[in-house]
Amino acid sequence: MMQASWNGVVIAESGATVVVEGNHYFPIDSVRQERLSSSDTRTTCGWKGEASYFDVVVDGEVNVDAAWVYPDPKDAAENIRGLVAFWKGITVTEV
Repeated sequence: MMQASWNGVVIAESGATVVVEGNHYFPIDSVRQERLSSSDTRTTCGWKGEASYFDVVVDGEVNVDAAWVYPDPKDAAENIRGLVAFWKGITVTEV
């Protein structure tokens, strides 16, 4: 079981993450939606496609663009369609 947390608060927890380039991608239903706030940030990866970002919010603190998702990935990254990954101080550990 993998767990993503920030500032001592669990953001996501799942036994079904997909690892790509060292990042654990969590199924959307394992992510606490109340901890995510949509961001206007978008980036493009040559083989995965366009990523959309979320701010992570805990107790009024905002970690800007700390989560991302590929809502419509290229064929090579189809296995992470709609899955959420984290960075920027979000701790991902096995529990």
